[in-house]
Amino acid sequence: MSNGWRALTDGFPWFAGAGRFALPAYSEFMPPPRLGRTLCGELDTTLFDEADPYGWRVNEVEEAHQLQNGMHDVATEVMNHLVRFAKDTSTVHVGGPDARNLKGNPFWSDELGRHAAELARRRHVLLLALSLSKTQNDRGRLHWTLFGASEQGPERAFWRSFYSDPETERPARSSRAVIGGLLAQVFGENANDAESLYRAGFRILPAKLERRYPQWATGELPTWARRFVVDDDAQFGRIRYLLTFRPFSDLPAAARRAYLEGRLELLPSPFSLVFWGMPIYHRASAHYPLAIQYSLLRLVGRHESWGLRVPQYGWLRHVKPGGVAADAGGEVILNEYARTHRWERLPRDEDAAAKGAHISSIATTLFSTKLEDLDLYHKPMARNCQIWSLDGELILDGPNAARPDLRRAADRILEGGAFMYKFHFPAMRVGRHEVYWQRPLAAWWSPESDTTQLLDVDLPGYMTAYDVDARAYERPVELYPRVQQRREFIAAVRGIDRTHDHYRYQTALNVVNVFDMADRWRGRLPRSFAEQMLRVAQDKQDFDRWLELLAERCETADIADCLTKALSRKVTRNGARLPKAITYGRTATRAYEEAYWRYLGVLSRGEFVNKSNSDVVDDAATQQRLAHPKRDLYALGEYLIAEYKKAIAAAGMEGIAEVGDLPFEWRTDFEYLDFGGWVANQTGVEVERNIMLVIPGKDRSQAVVMGDHYDTAYMEDVYETARGGTGARIAAEGADDNASATATLLLAAPVFLDLAKQGKLERDVWLLHLTGEEFPSDCMGARAFCQAVVERTLRLRVGERSIDLSNVRMAGVLVMDMIAHNRDSARNIFQISPGRSTASLGLAYEAHLANLVWNAGAARWNRQRERAGCTAGVRSADAATLPKTALHPILDGEVRTTDNPQSSLFNTDVQIFSDIGAPCVLMMENYDINRSGYHDTKDTLANIDLDYGAALSAICIETIARAATRRDDGVHT
Repeated sequence: MSNGWRALTDGFPWFAGAGRFALPAYSEFMPPPRLGRTLCGELDTTLFDEADPYGWRVNEVEEAHQLQNGMHDVATEVMNHLVRFAKDTSTVHVGGPDARNLKGNPFWSDELGRHAAELARRRHVLLLALSLSKTQNDRGRLHWTLFGASEQGPERAFWRSFYSDPETERPARSSRAVIGGLLAQVFGENANDAESLYRAGFRILPAKLERRYPQWATGELPTWARRFVVDDDAQFGRIRYLLTFRPFSDLPAAARRAYLEGRLELLPSPFSLVFWGMPIYHRASAHYPLAIQYSLLRLVGRHESWGLRVPQYGWLRHVKPGGVAADAGGEVILNEYARTHRWERLPRDEDAAAKGAHISSIATTLFSTKLEDLDLYHKPMARNCQIWSLDGELILDGPNAARPDLRRAADRILEGGAFMYKFHFPAMRVGRHEVYWQRPLAAWWSPESDTTQLLDVDLPGYMTAYDVDARAYERPVELYPRVQQRREFIAAVRGIDRTHDHYRYQTALNVVNVFDMADRWRGRLPRSFAEQMLRVAQDKQDFDRWLELLAERCETADIADCLTKALSRKVTRNGARLPKAITYGRTATRAYEEAYWRYLGVLSRGEFVNKSNSDVVDDAATQQRLAHPKRDLYALGEYLIAEYKKAIAAAGMEGIAEVGDLPFEWRTDFEYLDFGGWVANQTGVEVERNIMLVIPGKDRSQAVVMGDHYDTAYMEDVYETARGGTGARIAAEGADDNASATATLLLAAPVFLDLAKQGKLERDVWLLHLTGEEFPSDCMGARAFCQAVVERTLRLRVGERSIDLSNVRMAGVLVMDMIAHNRDSARNIFQISPGRSTASLGLAYEAHLANLVWNAGAARWNRQRERAGCTAGVRSADAATLPKTALHPILDGEVRTTDNPQSSLFNTDVQIFSDIGAPCVLMMENYDINRSGYHDTKDTLANIDLDYGAALSAICIETIARAATRRDDGVHT
């Protein structure tokens, strides 16, 4: 434990080597968030501080608006069940049918049960040790999640709260204040120091060394507590408040009698300790060491929105055809699951599960690959689930399951029976370590008001990090939470009702995020860059007006004042002149627009029709609509390669620049026998492949990557009967999604080849066409590419030879996805969405500068003869007709960081790059998820805005040019 967080980050790169780091489809297995040190090597200084080897920083917004709100909800649910249980111990949720959770439970006592009804009228205190961690959901959000009761036992989290590292105690005064605050809030005691606490009758009875659970031993109590320690022979008639985590039956008889007679208060309530003795979970922990966590989840319902995330937990019953329903032992059956996917037409911060978007039985949700169950998007979720028999036998450990394990589990369940399950989204990882926050939930129940309230006491708990690769759960690395307390930031969000004043709440959170970005990136943000991060009214006030608006919407002048001061410290004006354009001389032209339009036509309306990786699908509805019975992705890849070879030859760069493919197999946990593309992969008839052009720079050990995806989605209105469809899975033309980006790469090649020939590229440029971004092969090409980068096995196949790129570092990744539809309701806006890493902000800033340079140039270019007298662009009603020359648009590139609900990063390949820690950014139009022309029959040239698309295309090229020509000292060649 002496190494602190460095013990977690040591051993880099532990993942190098073929097959050492799998990246499955997120729709098949939602992986853990990887924090602390990215797979690309960046240390997260917002999480770890070099001067604080045991600290784990917790953002104050997460504390105030996820953790505190979530713990209040958990406390209310748990306490309601416990009070109900005390009134009637036969209730199912705590005791279980036939009291199965109480029989053999050392934390339960028949004596307690006989007096439970009268004890229900007492005040009850929770010091409930929770196990929390961050998980990732299908919208790319990292969410603090309740895993259940602490696997470290009922009391260790409480006692470690009085330490700041494994050896250092917190000041005695602040420690005693925790007890004083508890007694004051619950019982009205006024005890502020050691002497008054002692006089008030506060004592501590340490737990015995529990032979049944030796791993829960707490060791020596902190120094401040020793004055209050008593033993079993104490005079309990003189004690008023007894802090003890002992099982009730292990308490001295005098203490039990005093409690039952109302002369003694037990802290915590003995009813709240029952979770740590439930036999079924201890039996389950023999198979999965953390299974004791789940004893608490039976009391807390699924929750996917604000507060703590709580995955669904319950019992399922499956009856095979002709079979008899199995005896579930009286357990409550929860046999349905509301499934979600990231392509749903819902804002990112909404709870899709609450909408009941797609409800199916648990067995179907976990295992079915029937076309009618998959529809367009859903896949079996068994990898994100654990299943036990009612006796605690582990039937499926989804996160660690291989295909044979899934098959065996499916067969077992389909035979019929009753089973216990938990949807399991893995906890956050640092390196090889899985990290949990063991945190006491301090709350109390008032019988007078019948309400549960959190206690305002400082019990932060501690973190445990387990080396899961080695299955080392016995001696975790210990870390200690450092909850940030920046007052001006908390003031921005405290007291705002997020439900009824959602705009003000999001605005305040956004301001906090801007300050966080400033702290992460150089300590200060250029003013224009900060402006583009701020979400304000849609008509986009200027920066000073925004401050006035905030002041109007804040309840007190103090809030606005502190934000104004913080802004003046952190945000500076752009004093420097704009840089010179690198590529606009070639891209801000009518010739570029015409070439762009021609490529859009070839890519969307030409011979390449079946452009989904699963094409063709073998069902009657699809077969009746097919233009031809073959998949066109291989032919499309060959076309792209041929176009690049022409560009290489035209630039005189043969033998210097290289174009080829990056082949890989489509591997899945389940069999998709109706997908022709999947079958072709399994039989060796065809493979999947990314296409890449490598343009050399001076430093061949670095590359900036410019990417797209060249597959297209199935058309929802052709498939969905509610929209007039027939169930056919037919690929869209994809003029916007994503020919608009593919055309950009093709036009970028001559630009970068020329820069390379002139010796202006400081590092390589890779033009990368990714495959399989759309369902049902979500982000398949990005995952294969990133896996090869992480494992350091990347090789480009060029004809019969290959080029080793395994030691090249990605200095930046810009991916374009849908860049040529100008939203009617909010014109001339696009998004610059950086990934989660700090380095991603640097690439986003290059895109921001490219946008500023374009806008400055457009004002001049529009006065020249070619554009003089023109109007804004108009879409072409006839796909064969080139739109007229229009004014160059002035574009507004909003910087949408990962906290922004309007960021579309999670919905694209960039999510994969972000998750491995690559410096990355998404360039995308002002995406309207509900518009016609997205994943339907109208994604055609008729929905393309040539002036807007060509301008955004040019800005993307300029961004990569800036990243590729920038020297290490920041000067551009």
